[in-house]
Amino acid sequence: MLESAGKRESILGKAYTRMVITVASGKGGTGKTTFAVNLAYALAARGENVRLLDGDVEEPNDHLFIKPDIHQEHAVTVPKPVWDAEKCTACGRCAEACNYNAVAVVKGKVLIFNEICHACGVCSYICPEGAISEQEASIGKVQIDRHTKGFFFAHGMLNIGEALAPNVVQEVKSCIDPGAINIIDASPGTGCPVVEAVEGADAVFLVTEPTPFGLNDLRLAVGLSLKVGVPSGIIVNRSDGEDRIIADYAADVGLPISGRIPFHRAYAEVYSGGGIIAEAFPDMRENLLDIYDNLNTARPPEPEECIFELAEEQTPDFEKGTADSYKDVAVISGKGGAGKTTVMGALAHLADNKVLSDNDVDAADLHLLLAPTVYEGHDFVGGRKAMVEPDKCIGCGKCAEACHFDAIRFDGPANDIVDRTYRVEPLACEGCGLCRLVCPTEAIRSEQNVSGRWHVSGTKFGPMVHARLGIAEENSGRLVTQVRLRAGELTDELGQPLILGDGPPGTGCPVIASVTGADLVMIVTEPTVSGVHDMERVLQLTAHFGIPTVVAINKSDLNPQQSRRIEEIAQDHGSMVIGHIPFDQAVNDALTEGKTIVEYGESQAKKTVEELWENLKQAIAEA
Repeated sequence: MLESAGKRESILGKAYTRMVITVASGKGGTGKTTFAVNLAYALAARGENVRLLDGDVEEPNDHLFIKPDIHQEHAVTVPKPVWDAEKCTACGRCAEACNYNAVAVVKGKVLIFNEICHACGVCSYICPEGAISEQEASIGKVQIDRHTKGFFFAHGMLNIGEALAPNVVQEVKSCIDPGAINIIDASPGTGCPVVEAVEGADAVFLVTEPTPFGLNDLRLAVGLSLKVGVPSGIIVNRSDGEDRIIADYAADVGLPISGRIPFHRAYAEVYSGGGIIAEAFPDMRENLLDIYDNLNTARPPEPEECIFELAEEQTPDFEKGTADSYKDVAVISGKGGAGKTTVMGALAHLADNKVLSDNDVDAADLHLLLAPTVYEGHDFVGGRKAMVEPDKCIGCGKCAEACHFDAIRFDGPANDIVDRTYRVEPLACEGCGLCRLVCPTEAIRSEQNVSGRWHVSGTKFGPMVHARLGIAEENSGRLVTQVRLRAGELTDELGQPLILGDGPPGTGCPVIASVTGADLVMIVTEPTVSGVHDMERVLQLTAHFGIPTVVAINKSDLNPQQSRRIEEIAQDHGSMVIGHIPFDQAVNDALTEGKTIVEYGESQAKKTVEELWENLKQAIAEA
């Protein structure tokens, strides 16, 4: 049981004078938003002081169910660099100093790439002529409703094409009330926005589902909780009551299952229409209250490190073709859990003469279906990390004053000069190098940071390039770019005409890296209010980059009205729906067995996926 300094007893069960609960998941689509929204509703209905804070700022969904009356809004800004051509001598020092490759000097002009700029301040500091200054620029917004459903609600929304999601999450967290039960709905995955949402919480609920995908991503989420050091418990959504695959893992690592949400199609239908399940079903409300009142969490254990063993035979026999060029197709989804990887696995089976690229590096799942034989493994150096040398620090604080990420802490060890020194918090450091530049005693060094691994593998359906970003590591966009570059090289080497890329959810940095330069994007969505909302944001993203886009609807018969909306929205954005995959139990059965829906056997879902592939081939030819 979680013990809290502010704990008190009430006739309603265990309550807390201050409680911050973060709801997270290794992947999207497990029911994280469903759990967060319905828990907030159930507690508020009981008379508790509740705040629901949606920190999934790339694809916020809570408002679709809350239907808030927004009466307060403010912009989230960061200091972005601005170039003054009159002062510039084109010396290039700004480009050399930028650790994100966001600055370039071309023909005497400084180019600043806002999509990958981290607003760190290095370029303006290093410029000898003062030709680069910092000006506040809006990267998103926070909106607030104080009482629509009987509780305080706030959410953040990152602007399309921006990469600084943690800054918006931080602003959402400024709405935490020390006297309330604060529920933070985090984004999926294990990247920086999730770290920001989890840090400082009293407890984390990790929402998963009893499938191999759910277990794989639960392991990642547990690793994140360990790094941040927050007590955690598992919530099993779509539970069959036993959930052996999750229960066995929980028992092995000593982490409690804090609660279960049973699978009912009626729940799914209420969700698809934007309803609150705990409002429609009293049994759901009582279940959630019981989970909160018996808050069962534990310090997370050391996670099992996922290592792909290299094959003994290091010379892959990949099939070669004769193509002198190729088309690059990215399969993405606005939200996790829409069925993107399921569809990708089926397309991998159906498509001949291609190279596969798993660009979802935060929570890669495609390997679970394709069982790769790994021929190459490479460390990924995703940037740099700063470190203070305590013996040289004089405690002047210039590093902390300069840092744009609040990553410098004044709690380092004493030395012969001062009682306390500064140190760098690794989880907050983004490796920009500004602290090293401003330090008057050269007490800060910057080291390369190995933040992941990438691989070249063979699968039963052809070659695949894939990767895994380290838990709570930065620069997922760079790792996605590395995977795509190697996939392109391999496609050229093999003379194949097609790359099929499985992209991450959301609209942030890794998604931008997945779609930039692609010939065609296919969005996989589902007919729910959240699926429709997130698809529309991704359509805005692909329009921003001018990429032709088509849409496939998974579980298309779950809510025909929402399916029609998807077709209308796609048409309004100059796109079209090229496939309708029904809600079919065979899909879940195939995933449970680790098979693609095409391998599993005859089903309605298989038939419609085959039709989707024929339509996609036509769209690829026209791209």
